[in-house]
Amino acid sequence: MAPGPSPPPAQPPPQLDDAEVQRAVDQLDGVVRAAMKRTGTPGVAVAVVHNGKVVHLKGYGVRKAGEKAAVDADTVFQLASLSKPIASTVAAGAVGVEGWSEPVAPNVPDFRLKDPWVTSHVTVADLFSHRSGLPDHAGDLLEDLGYDRAYILSHLRYEPLTPFRAGYAYTNFGLTAAAQAVADEKGVTWEKLAADTLYKPAGMDSTSSRFEDYAKAADRAWGHVKTDDGTWKAEFVRDPDAQSPAGGVSSSARDMATWLRLQLADGKLDGKQIIDADALERTHWPEAVASPPRAPAGRTGFYGLGWNVSYDDEGRLRLSHTGAFALGAHTNVTMLPGEQLGIVVLTNTSPVGVADAVALDFFDIAQKGEVSRDWIPLVDAVYQQQEDAGRSETDYAHPPSDAAPAKAADSYTGTYDSDYYGRARVVADDNGVLTLRLGPEPQSYRLTHYDGDTFSFETAGENAVGRTGVSFAPNGKSFTVEYLDNEGLGTFTRRGQGPGA
Repeated sequence: MAPGPSPPPAQPPPQLDDAEVQRAVDQLDGVVRAAMKRTGTPGVAVAVVHNGKVVHLKGYGVRKAGEKAAVDADTVFQLASLSKPIASTVAAGAVGVEGWSEPVAPNVPDFRLKDPWVTSHVTVADLFSHRSGLPDHAGDLLEDLGYDRAYILSHLRYEPLTPFRAGYAYTNFGLTAAAQAVADEKGVTWEKLAADTLYKPAGMDSTSSRFEDYAKAADRAWGHVKTDDGTWKAEFVRDPDAQSPAGGVSSSARDMATWLRLQLADGKLDGKQIIDADALERTHWPEAVASPPRAPAGRTGFYGLGWNVSYDDEGRLRLSHTGAFALGAHTNVTMLPGEQLGIVVLTNTSPVGVADAVALDFFDIAQKGEVSRDWIPLVDAVYQQQEDAGRSETDYAHPPSDAAPAKAADSYTGTYDSDYYGRARVVADDNGVLTLRLGPEPQSYRLTHYDGDTFSFETAGENAVGRTGVSFAPNGKSFTVEYLDNEGLGTFTRRGQGPGA
């Protein structure tokens, strides 16, 4: 006889009572203000949801350093990669359960990966869970150079692939390709799909997937970077439209509290089913091993569909995601669905640990009655390690004492091409000083001589890594940019014949 249907697994009762949650809420002001004082962070906004209710919603500090306008519950922040679980919410509402397994290629013009078989089989779920085989952060450097979404998605085919579905590598533009496929299948832009599927039905009126809406918001937080003297300065404005599904959402603490309520209520909001419950639950399942255990007693970290998926000491499902722009944003969302408890923390600086540490402190206090460790330096060290990983091992600021001279400037000047990065030009001024021009609306980088045919320049943008090398071939037919060459794609070949062409 065929076995009967298995009974649904028993749901363990919540282990946090109202008093324990309230204890953490009562200490939030102190936690946030202490973190701001310690790091100098100008502005923070926090929302907490418990059992379907918003139990904390507050802004702290100022929107822009040196000005008086205060952060409040409606101040709009850039969310950076916290956009990913929002994108998966939109995709769940648009495609339902079955749509996650749909292939991406038929719906996105010019989308191809290096392996034709992978191109034809990679699904929305594969790309939302970062298991397509694309290398880590594939496409991000193209965005830094000013290329748009269509160009970047059409050039992912040049990226080398690791075995399909065999590993995890975090890719903004892989996820963006999947979101674009969902939107293209519906015949609308991603930005409109997000608004029509989630933002408007949920009443998230301050939320948008378009940079233009953030830029013109009257009540918005400015992104800040730390200066050499340790102060915060609103120096850059990051336009993430190219990767909008992966990093381009802007929102307020009030709207994020609404989204948290929807997440914790299986897609329902005030009695209305906004997102299909089964499709939304699918986003919470582990799909890929994101961080294998590094010790016998270590814990495995997973990635779902736009979510970091883990399990705490009591075996409870814990969903989270951090967002970070080096040019001035740091955000965090963390939820314990079984406890019907979630927190979102928005800050207006490049990452120094505050957003993650506030969330970790909050859950420590709720679960243990006190903060278990000093989280800010631990989290900040992770970000610093990530930032340092891309820096060159060569100290280009200090050429060797026996450096060989460069050739005449016209040995290097000319137009060069890369299948991946497009056209580049090397030009010289009247004094023979070389400038490298990269990108569709060329960005100019002054080249400083280092040794022989090797020069350097200071990188810029979201993925800047300090000084990087530019090495010209002795025959003058090509050059390679060090920080663009992690995947072997950073060589530009001279157009035409001979130096100066």
